Amino acid sequence: MFRRNQSGGQSPNQPTLDAMNEQINNEFASAYAYLSMSAYCESLTLPGFARWLFVQSQEEVEHAMKFYNFILDRGGNVVLRTIEQPPNTFDSPLDVFQKALENEQQVTAQIHALYDMALKQGDYPSQEFLHWFINEQVEEEKITSDAVARLTLAGDHPEALLMLDNEFGSREDEE
Repeated sequence: MFRRNQSGGQSPNQPTLDAMNEQINNEFASAYAYLSMSAYCESLTLPGFARWLFVQSQEEVEHAMKFYNFILDRGGNVVLRTIEQPPNTFDSPLDVFQKALENEQQVTAQIHALYDMALKQGDYPSQEFLHWFINEQVEEEKITSDAVARLTLAGDHPEALLMLDNEFGSREDEE
């Protein structure tokens, strides 16, 4: 997961480098938020939702590390920043997943802004690198949007909520 710059590649320009360092922070903040959401679901004895959110947290750490390694591979310096405390109270599992969807939409906007910056700078390696994230965000928004829709359909029916919790708990770690 950690590697040294072996390529001696050209570093991205400073604005792009600064933005990618900020995205590392954004990805870790997302991971932290998902971990908080997972803990909330655990407190409600909904281990399936908690597992789904925990796996999502791990994915966000992996995304941060992709940026980390890309910056190093291009000869840049990684600058880690403070992560704010995530929300830790929610109204319901539906509220958790609505906030998760909002988070994914925010990350999508951040990735698009990074891509626009790389495009304007003529930074082809960064553009190519960011394609993976653009595609990933389409998937992330769809999965989370589907979760919101299903939880909305479940409404106030405890049986439906428990059925969804069981289903969400079968999510495999992405490797």
